[in-house]
Amino acid sequence: MSDKVNEQELLAVLAAETKVDPKLIKLVLKHEQTFINNAKANSKGEVDIDHDDLVDYVTAQRDVKLDELTVENILEAEMDYLMDKGLAGYID
Repeated sequence: MSDKVNEQELLAVLAAETKVDPKLIKLVLKHEQTFINNAKANSKGEVDIDHDDLVDYVTAQRDVKLDELTVENILEAEMDYLMDKGLAGYID
């Protein structure tokens, strides 16, 4: 996660939006970060993350007891938050 992101604020926003316990959200975000860190960058240094692969990866982790839809909602809410802050975007 970027240094520019206030983790407490992010967790509070995601918990309010998804109605999921912040501890569980933090776990999802930890696994998301691992997935992103293991992704290969292209020649421009950009990392293209397939959303479905990411959701599958997170839900496959043994310590994640959330269903696929819940994980998807958390990740989508996080992306909305990051885009609102100007810290992330989609590659066309």
